[in-house]
Formats: sequence, structure tokens, C-alpha cells
Amino acid sequence: MRRSELSPDIAFTVERLHGADEALRIAVVTETWPPEINGVAMSLKRMVDGLLARGHRVQLIRPRQHPADAPQRDGPLREVLARGVPIPKYGSLRVGLPAKQKLAKLWTLERPDLVHLVTEGPLGWSAMAAARKLKLPVTSDFRTNFDAYSAHYGMRWLKRPISAYLRRFHNLGHATFVPTRALQSQLADCGYRNLEVVSRGVDTALYSPARRNQALRAAWGVGPQDLVVAFVSRLAPEKNLDLVARAFEALRAQRPDARMLWVGDGPARESLARQYPHHLFAGMRSGEDLAMHYASADLFLFGSLTETFGNVLTEALASGLPVVSYAQAAAAELVDAGHNGLLAPPGDEAAFIAQVLRAGTDDALRARMATGARASVEGLDWASVAERFAGRLRAAVRSAEDLRLARGDGL
Repeated sequence: MRRSELSPDIAFTVERLHGADEALRIAVVTETWPPEINGVAMSLKRMVDGLLARGHRVQLIRPRQHPADAPQRDGPLREVLARGVPIPKYGSLRVGLPAKQKLAKLWTLERPDLVHLVTEGPLGWSAMAAARKLKLPVTSDFRTNFDAYSAHYGMRWLKRPISAYLRRFHNLGHATFVPTRALQSQLADCGYRNLEVVSRGVDTALYSPARRNQALRAAWGVGPQDLVVAFVSRLAPEKNLDLVARAFEALRAQRPDARMLWVGDGPARESLARQYPHHLFAGMRSGEDLAMHYASADLFLFGSLTETFGNVLTEALASGLPVVSYAQAAAAELVDAGHNGLLAPPGDEAAFIAQVLRAGTDDALRARMATGARASVEGLDWASVAERFAGRLRAAVRSAEDLRLARGDGL
């Protein structure tokens, strides 16, 4: 990043100059972390593992997940637990409470080279304030379109203030990392500065067509030639579940052997199960069990318009599932229409349903796309993504050092 691109109100203090390969001390602030199951937590864990594998030291600040939760304090990963409260309708997730004074004291005693903010809640905002008070370099991730969620929860009037808050939050930092070029362009048009693309990877050893399991399919009540259509994600309004369900029902009218498989949990599960009792609800799955559920299906549907990336898309492709999705987020960059899936213009429900019908009724096309699906993501390994992430953090520290020296600050 060029020095001229930095916001004029940002001043950083760095305690030491870094060589090209010197390990960094990185403070990572997040409001979600495994064993919580969601895209942010799982992909962040991959990123942190990548930093640790490259010799960096990570101080992880997160909310305490349950009363018996104990922080890890040995080795290159050290955890600091903050207070948090449950998120309504998501009892397993917590939002961190502000901790500016605690963090300022902590970082005065154990000064990191950089603070990286993963989430934008009260804990993240207070971490931004503490880091700026201590003149520490700050980077952030834009991982969730919280402003777009408002319309799905009957609070459309909150969209503009949430958008303004997110823009201010990220523009206070040195750099904001986004997962796609399309999102980079979209946010730049909305006034975000210093945006850099750091994509996502996929574990192709875990997610593989080889995990297809006929015994599992038999437990679902389907035969070897029957069509299983899958959706994997949080079962929540912002995922556009009604469209997925309606698209499947249109397919089922033409192909009675089709079965709909929902993998995940959330506030919309109960209403979905009442409305569609003939659908399969597998609940929350993880690890090899989740991978087996992916690979044992035949087609993957994803109708969300609120994603910044959509990790489930890469997992489905790696599992050999053709994808039908709107042409946005990860799908816009990874799905090659007719090769590994089919796309519809964002928001065009009729086109989305038509593509589902095409993929579900044309067995030859679906077989070709299944072969292309796996091949299309075999190069998206987490190691290369983590290497780029580490490089972007090091570049942020180096830019802060350059700025300090240019201003004539003492060593």
C-alpha cells in the first residue's frame, strides 16, 4: 500500500523494525471461534493455524463461550477471554462486550506488532479504540453483510445506520481484507478505503467425492439413482431459504424421486420442518460427518444474497456437487456456468428456479458438472491463502514503520 493512500488521521507506533522473515506478534479479536460452527469461525481458525505454522505468535481475544471455558495460554497461541452475552435466537453464539480499558492495559504490558479485528461488534469497536489509543497498526476483515440482514428481520430502517457504522469502523484501520474482487469494488463504491483481497480456501482432503456413502443415502430413504438436493448453512431468514424450498418443490413436481436435504440449524428450522415435513433435516454436522453429507448428495442449492463469500460453495464443489446459485460472492468468481454449476442473475427468482429445474432434470449435464466441480477448486488450498494473509499483515506493519520514520518519530 502506498503511503499516500493512508487515512490522514491514522498515526501508528511500532516498537521495533521488522526483517522480511521476522515473526510477528499479532493480536486477533473475534466474537466467534470454534467449537462454534459458522463460516467466520471455521475460516478464521484456518487463518490462525496458517499464521502459527509460519512462526508467528497470536494472542486471540474472544468472548467466553460457557462458564467452564478456559483460555489456552501455552505455546504460540494465547487466548484472552472477554465477557459476552448470548445473541437472541442464537443461544450458542455470543456477542463480546466492550473491553477498551482491559485491552489497553493488556497491550501496554504485552504490546503486539499489529491488531487484527475479525468482527465489528462492541468488542471489536473497543479493540479498535484501544489500538488507536496506543497507536498500534490495525487491520480488519469484512466478513458479514450485517446491513443486508436488517431487511430479513423486519428492521429495514436499520440498513443505512448499520452501513454507516461498518464503513466508519473499517475506515479507521490501516487495511480491510475482503474475500472477493466483486466485494472490493462494491465496498469501494460505498466509500470504504484501503481494501485488499484475501480469498478463502477449502480442505480438499476433507471435502471429497470419495466420501459418498450409500448407507447414509439408504438411511435417508433414497436409492442409488435417486436425486438428493442439498442445502448446507445456518437455517436463518437471511439465507433466502424460502426460495430454495420453492425451487426444490418445482423440481420435485417434475422429478418425484428427488429429496431435499437441509444440513444446519437455526431459528428457521422449526418453521421449515412444519411447512415441508417430507424434507430431510440433518441438523448441525461437522468434520468428516459433514463431508459425508455433502458427498452423498447430488446437487447443491444456494440462494442467499447476503454472503460476502460463502464457504459452503467451495465445500460443495470440492465434494463433487454441481452448484446452482445467484451470480454473486464466491459463486460469481468460482462457478463456470455449465462446467461446475449454473448461475442466475442476483435477485431473479424465476431464473434461479429455472436453473434448478435444468440441473435437476438433465442427468448428463449434472454428471459433467459434477466432474468439473471438484477440479474447479483443487487449487484453492488453505496454505496459499494463509501465506497471502500473513504477507498482507506484514505489509501493514511495514507501512506503519515507514510512516513513523517519515514523520520523524524516534525509535
